[in-house]
Amino acid sequence: MEEQARNNISQLLRQLHHLTGLDFSRQLEMITLRGEFHPVNNAIGVFSAIDERDEDFGSLLSAARRAVEHGYTAYILPNPKGFRTADFILVKKNVFKMYDLKTIQGKASACNRLSDSKGQTNRVLLYMATDYPTRLLASDIKRYFENNPTAIEVMIFKGRRRIVINRRTALDPKFFTWMRKMYE
Repeated sequence: MEEQARNNISQLLRQLHHLTGLDFSRQLEMITLRGEFHPVNNAIGVFSAIDERDEDFGSLLSAARRAVEHGYTAYILPNPKGFRTADFILVKKNVFKMYDLKTIQGKASACNRLSDSKGQTNRVLLYMATDYPTRLLASDIKRYFENNPTAIEVMIFKGRRRIVINRRTALDPKFFTWMRKMYE
């Protein structure tokens, strides 16, 4: 049974919910080395374990390409049945992190999209596909960290920019000023 679990990517993803620290990072690395991942045509640095015909593939690929522009190698994860998992493993300088992608298209959707990611991973990638009021976004991110004690990071891709927000930054009294400077 243990050998079978090691050979099943869904089982490896499920186990991530029970791992922390170095064990979590090693598991992410082990997942990226699996044969399910194939290089995506015309997307250097992007590997996928899902088929290009998957309905979410286009948005995942767009975000993955943006991550590569920022120096990451991107692994698009499968979506196993029966439990929630993230969308990506992003690797930069041999540091492995797992992110849930939330594409923001509506004017007031970030709060709901951030809430949706609870239980999937403690890192969220917001891919901004619309203009979004800075103050509202900062408020949504602050609330996300306040209401989710396991949240570690929110990364935002807005145009060509990458903004990384951790818990300490989001809960700092000067966060709204910092966010305006970084986002606008």
